[in-house]
Amino acid sequence: MAYRELTMIDVRELLRRHRAGQGVRQIARETGADRKTVRRYLEAAKGFVEDELSEEQVLAVARQVQVRELPAPSEPRVMLAHHRAQLETWLVGERPLKLTKVHALLERRGVRVTYPTLRRFAIDELGWGRRRTSVRVDDPPPAQEAQADFGRMGRMRDPETGKMRTVHALIVTLAFSRHQFVWPTFVQTVEAVCEGLDAAWRFFGGVPHRLVVDNLKPVVAKADPQTPTITEAFAEYAEARGLFVDPTRVRDPQGKPRVENQVAYVRESCFEGEDFASLDEARRSAAEWCLTTAGTRVHGTTRRVPLEVYEQQERPLMLPAPTSPFDVPRWVDAKVHPDHHIKVAHALYSVPTRYVGQWVRVRVDRQLVKIYARLELIKTHPRQAQGGRSTDTSDYPTGKAPYATRSVDDLCDRAYAEGTHVGDFIGRLLDGPLPWTRMRQAYGLLRLCKKYGARRVDEACKRALAFDVLDTRRVEGTLKAAMRTEVDAAERGTLVQLPLPGARFARTTDAFETRKRDGQEEER
Repeated sequence: MAYRELTMIDVRELLRRHRAGQGVRQIARETGADRKTVRRYLEAAKGFVEDELSEEQVLAVARQVQVRELPAPSEPRVMLAHHRAQLETWLVGERPLKLTKVHALLERRGVRVTYPTLRRFAIDELGWGRRRTSVRVDDPPPAQEAQADFGRMGRMRDPETGKMRTVHALIVTLAFSRHQFVWPTFVQTVEAVCEGLDAAWRFFGGVPHRLVVDNLKPVVAKADPQTPTITEAFAEYAEARGLFVDPTRVRDPQGKPRVENQVAYVRESCFEGEDFASLDEARRSAAEWCLTTAGTRVHGTTRRVPLEVYEQQERPLMLPAPTSPFDVPRWVDAKVHPDHHIKVAHALYSVPTRYVGQWVRVRVDRQLVKIYARLELIKTHPRQAQGGRSTDTSDYPTGKAPYATRSVDDLCDRAYAEGTHVGDFIGRLLDGPLPWTRMRQAYGLLRLCKKYGARRVDEACKRALAFDVLDTRRVEGTLKAAMRTEVDAAERGTLVQLPLPGARFARTTDAFETRKRDGQEEER
């Protein structure tokens, strides 16, 4: 028969029956206690003569009977006690070892004990393996805190793709009133988080002062127990809504218990057994469920109706709800290429020359693209569609802008600056529906002005225009022939500058006539 320890009520009942005149056998029979046990309690109570024993006296009687001397420790426990310091280092140090490894290390040192003995010693003497205790944190004041978390709700068919997809729900719970909002979604991006939170603030009719969230990738860039880093996009959202973001520690559901224990309730009550045709239908159903079911129930902890508590005590203290959607920015790193452009979201944007080859930080929203070097804003462009380009020619080095923009007018102005006939030559060369296809010839002619001199090139262009020869290579050949003639004359000691050679086919039209005269074909 197992030993049964009597409670304070049992001990008081034994003593009451004894003072009422009942014997040991009768007391044992009617209370179910052993006769030997009854005798021990009655012997312990002989020192008290009062008719009614106080609570302290009954406790003293119980201790006298129930408190027994502890048995002497066994030999294995004595051996383990000699190695207590080393066991503390192994089990509860900075890098604790598994108990099986500690058992093996003890055997190497000649300490041979069984594993159950070692385990009992570690639990009793060192506190190893015991569950951590905690304290209950008080609820914050009204409108001060909301807790948000994603929970997996199940699977639903996406009407756009026709495929089954996993549905998650962003659950936002106000810590004081326990009023909550549910926002189903297929994705967990920063855009989805901001959209769901804005929907929650519109549902509540206000914004709390602080938001406690899990370490979601769209929200937390770098998790840390003390100084977590918030992503740039979500930090802008929190600033726009007047929120202070307070991420919990990694893998710490106790950091947001008000919303953590609601995930199963939302899944079972709001989603399971339902058949939604679209995500919009699921969102409308979830919002109605929050008002009619979750909001009107008696909460299991507070024993109050969340919606009533919110309307009476919390809503008047909330910050104003947003009136327009938040334009979620996108922050990326980009390298400035040698062509003075960066590529962001499949579009090109120009950057000043001094930043070529450097990495810059880029902020992209629906309207603007802002480019930062460290903390300095160096360029702003209007947002372009995929495949588009925004170029500011002032970002190019001096004199490179006309070349980059293929400016025909600038090229003609430069040609007229070299000479009238040079300008006329390039003007006629580029006069057509596709002037860009002949720009290389125009730039080549301007280079000839630097090589042979503007006067010589202008004269060569005059001769070419006289015969309607719009070929830069022909002009270059004419200049080379003239230069060879001058070189030969200089070698002979003649310093007279010879005129440019005539055109190669400078003959009259009669030389090419093929009409018959007097029945005979004239010789050409």
